[in-house]
Amino acid sequence: MLVLSGCGGATKSDSASSTANSSAAGEPVTISHKFGETKVPANPQRVVTVGWTDQDYVLALGVVPVATRAFFDNYNDFPWVKKETDGKGVPTMAGDSINFEAIAAAKPDVIFAIYETIDQKTYDRLSQIAPTVVQSSDYPDEETPWSVQLLTTGKALGRAGQAEKLAAEVNAKIDEAKTAHPEFSGKTLVNDFTSELNAPYVIGKGDPRRALFDALGFKAQDTVGDISEEKLNLLEGDVLFVNGLTKEQLADSPAFQRLAVVKDGRTLYAGSDSTLSGALTYTGPQAMLYALNLLVPQLSNALQGRPVEDLSHA
Repeated sequence: MLVLSGCGGATKSDSASSTANSSAAGEPVTISHKFGETKVPANPQRVVTVGWTDQDYVLALGVVPVATRAFFDNYNDFPWVKKETDGKGVPTMAGDSINFEAIAAAKPDVIFAIYETIDQKTYDRLSQIAPTVVQSSDYPDEETPWSVQLLTTGKALGRAGQAEKLAAEVNAKIDEAKTAHPEFSGKTLVNDFTSELNAPYVIGKGDPRRALFDALGFKAQDTVGDISEEKLNLLEGDVLFVNGLTKEQLADSPAFQRLAVVKDGRTLYAGSDSTLSGALTYTGPQAMLYALNLLVPQLSNALQGRPVEDLSHA
């Protein structure tokens, strides 16, 4: 019942991170969340991730999950995943829904289910298998900020110091980009998340999938959710970012091509199979750094009237 796409793992050896977290190592920690509190044993070795993106945060802290929720088929090909797993990838569980049998078979010390809509019944069932960490009640389901998810994961793994260091690194890069590109501030960036030609979906502020754009100072479109082809004008803004379709695929949509933001070259693309699309979806610290390096110069180009590089397959 447990389908493996790579070798299962425990804690990855990292002397620097162990030093940074020596004060937390060896002691259980308590995580507060929307259903109460979870006591996580000291230095958990067998980690299972149930949330859609939780594995990206666990990996960034030097721990390879023994089982994880399948999401992007090409996840194990992402450069930061290859680096953290020595190219072996992360083991995945079969099925699109939460696979309780596979989770139990993995014999976890702790379960992470932060980036998922978990109800009390599901939490109780997971907690019968192992201590389970879910999001706090401070945010809507699946809208925990990346930094909060990182620090929560770090605390639960006894690696709070390492998590704080990673968060500071990403925030420093964001601040650097904002200082270098004041033109980002206050500009409207519409984030179209879609994998179908005629089914655009606008992502709103607070959604982790546009966290990077919000952090860089861009404003979100007021409209959120599905929009019809007749209302494609709602995609107009200072910049349009299309996550899920390539520039080539959208060339076949006359209505899309008539948008001013497209005709003027102020549109960026990330195909569904691209690493960039995955990075903006998973939002772990290494994913954020990857996306920053690619997007910042092209966002500036779009706003400054310079040619924008096609990132469809980046």
